[in-house]
Amino acid sequence: MTEILKQANPVAALKGLPEGDLPQLAEELRDVIVKTVAQTGGHLGSSLGVIELTIALHRVFTTPNDKIVWDVGHQAYAHKLLTGRYDRFHSLRQLDGLSGFPKREESPHDCFNVGHASTSISAALGMATARDAMGGNGRVVAVIGDGSLTAGLAFEGLNQAGHLKKNLLVILNDNEMSISPNVGALSSFFSRQLTSDFFVRLKRETEHFLDSVPKIGKDLRRLAKKAEEAVKGFLTPGMLFEAFDFDYVGPINGHKLDELIQTLENITNMDGPVLMHVVTKKGKGYPPAENNPPLYHGVGPFDPVTGEVKKGSSNAPSYTSVFGSTLVEAAELDDRIVAITAAMPEGTGLRTFAERFPKRFFDVGIAEQHAVTFAAGMATQGLRPVLAIYSTFLQRAYDSVLHDVCLQNLPVSFALDRGGLVGADGPTHHGAFDLSYLRHIPNMVFMVPRDENYLRHAVVTALGYDGPFAYRYPRGSGTGVEPQSPCPITIGRGEVLRNGKDGVIFAVGVLVSEALAAAESLAGEGLDFTVVDPVFLKPLDHDLLVAEAVRTGFVVTAEENALQGGFGSAVLELLSEAGVNVPVRRIGLPDKFIEQGSQQELRARYGLDAAAIVKTVKQAMAEGRLPMEQSGR
Repeated sequence: MTEILKQANPVAALKGLPEGDLPQLAEELRDVIVKTVAQTGGHLGSSLGVIELTIALHRVFTTPNDKIVWDVGHQAYAHKLLTGRYDRFHSLRQLDGLSGFPKREESPHDCFNVGHASTSISAALGMATARDAMGGNGRVVAVIGDGSLTAGLAFEGLNQAGHLKKNLLVILNDNEMSISPNVGALSSFFSRQLTSDFFVRLKRETEHFLDSVPKIGKDLRRLAKKAEEAVKGFLTPGMLFEAFDFDYVGPINGHKLDELIQTLENITNMDGPVLMHVVTKKGKGYPPAENNPPLYHGVGPFDPVTGEVKKGSSNAPSYTSVFGSTLVEAAELDDRIVAITAAMPEGTGLRTFAERFPKRFFDVGIAEQHAVTFAAGMATQGLRPVLAIYSTFLQRAYDSVLHDVCLQNLPVSFALDRGGLVGADGPTHHGAFDLSYLRHIPNMVFMVPRDENYLRHAVVTALGYDGPFAYRYPRGSGTGVEPQSPCPITIGRGEVLRNGKDGVIFAVGVLVSEALAAAESLAGEGLDFTVVDPVFLKPLDHDLLVAEAVRTGFVVTAEENALQGGFGSAVLELLSEAGVNVPVRRIGLPDKFIEQGSQQELRARYGLDAAAIVKTVKQAMAEGRLPMEQSGR
């Protein structure tokens, strides 16, 4: 079967493959995916769970004329293999390799770029509407997981889809709900029969007949509809989707190819929006992933035989774990503290908090906007909510942060994990914009800890502040500093970490250590640079930064954030307002979406390290930006 995957157009071969060979193809796909992800890391469990569904979709539909929109996209590895990317699959999530998510630039079979949850229904409905406007004939399919249905965006899409009555198929990939064998088998049989040509035609003809009965026809049809809904509601959970004017089909066993293919073929003969409910098992076919779905949802490199995840080389604790343990310590002393996550208790380090304080922990599902406003409501009543969330996901709740928290000046703490470059997940997951999109909001305090101890200080400082407070920290291990007890620190006060006379480097977060290393390197060449950690992005330490800029006469700023509107921009604004005119060089991320790659590779590529800071200073000297007497020449 691997020979099929090696072909330039595997989906064409798939359509001609005898049905009895399809299970073997599924096993081949599992084998390739497990062996590849064992080397590259990636979203394993979700992709293994939809292999049969992916085969059935490509057996029945013909992409790219037909469109398949994968919600989030971390379940699309089999789709990539079946659409001609076997020869590049070894580069999955690697620098300059295949993206871990569907990407339009990568293949015409990827019709929509994804990475954040709950976008598929809206995007697919847009495609179906455009198809009808342009006179096209392709089918449009959205594949969405049950977790993604916790977001309001998904329901907004369902609502309009039911209103527009477009030919659209939404497949609910349910890998959490448990359905007993009897009910599941009966319901599966029932749904396949309801989608057959005979029953669809019978239903339509009956409706036309009832409508034609004088005076009482409409009442009879309404009664028949209620009877149908009662039967389907008794056997299936479909009444919710019927309320959105979708025809509901399911639940279907997502690992039985014959049932999937037959049902999909039947659905192609139905008009209007249809929701097909498919039940799958995360990690299907690979026991370690089946037994521990959270670990293998997004996993690093592992031993494919034993499933043992390979440990990193650093002995320092992760920033995520430091945050989690510090919050637990604080909550032991203050019962007003509550923790909120948007479907990521493990990823944000809140699992221990949830176990220790189950009544004070809230997982709202993939609903970031709700999470923020939920926290705001709690804060109005005297609680101290901490929302732990990835930087890239808080982008989805910008208006709630501004309108519901900051406008009311409420004491909500935003713990922004994965600030800066995150690595192999790529542009949809880099926390490259938080310094820009939060610093300009009135009432917000924003701290950027440089190491584990300052993260601990940030947690308790935020909890003691009577207003909105954000702190961002990177993915991965800390610097390995000697642990300190957390204590509140003075808001808006920076620190001079190294004194020099030839220039000053203002650096925040992970680039503080790089700035110190650069200063030492420059010292070896006769240049003496000050290094300042402002500690807070907002408010900046106005007096300290202005004084050092004036004293040294040359400023370099360093941040792991987009340069537009970020820390360097804040320094430029501060110096301009103070009337200070000195050369300023900014180091940060360029005006583009950053591709996937390891954090180290990307920092080297975009100049976010000590060598880049040294290079910036030398370029300034070569261009005459640094006065000769200051350059040591």
